Amino acid sequence: MNQTIETLLQHRSIRSFTEERLTQEQIHTIVDAAQMASTSSYMQAYTIMGVTDEKKKAELAEITGQDYVQNNGHLFIFCADMYRHQVKATDLQKQDMIQNIENTEHLLVSAIDATLAAQNGAIAAESMGLGMCYIGSIRNNIQRVDELLKLPQHVIPLFGMVVGYPKSKPEQKPRIPRKGIYFENEYNKEQYHTLDQFDDMIRAYYENRSNNTRKDTWTEQMIRRFSNPMRMDVTTHVHNKGLNKR
Repeated sequence: MNQTIETLLQHRSIRSFTEERLTQEQIHTIVDAAQMASTSSYMQAYTIMGVTDEKKKAELAEITGQDYVQNNGHLFIFCADMYRHQVKATDLQKQDMIQNIENTEHLLVSAIDATLAAQNGAIAAESMGLGMCYIGSIRNNIQRVDELLKLPQHVIPLFGMVVGYPKSKPEQKPRIPRKGIYFENEYNKEQYHTLDQFDDMIRAYYENRSNNTRKDTWTEQMIRRFSNPMRMDVTTHVHNKGLNKR
């Protein structure tokens, strides 16, 4: 097994960091690695925001409910960006472009581009001995995050990524067994046995981990999560920013 695969297989989310900040060289290396990810039709339809303003980080921590959004080595926010592609266009050209800019296909393209870039950056960070955690909870108040970052039309914040020097190394959370994720040729809807096996693994993980023990399973978590509407304002915000409208 080579070092790259070892780094991938050792991943765990880090939520507690030392006070040491990333250097500019480290930040630039992470961004450079992110930029080398594959991108659909060379569109590079994303923007990476670095947040260093302590007041903004404090407000983002309040929005997310996570103190490590403020206390970390560096905070990145990845955005879907369909603005850049229009900068050099004339008004007439923009009229021709708008149906593509605003359709669901290109929202997906920009979200996928941003996610591929982020994962490249995450692997780069972990290869340097740093820890990271993705922050989807910036969408708890997507409108306010958008305002804080002063994002133009056709740009929306997707998720954050905190990076820094880990204070500790938590236990690695299990994943669904391969046979429950990887199918060949046809989707397998009969996943009950695999999920029962995974629930047993997760139950044991929660009962035996060093912090925040509890009795729970993956399927119970998912039923709870999807039983209550959440972040329903995201749809309206995306539409107001001129994306996913067609």
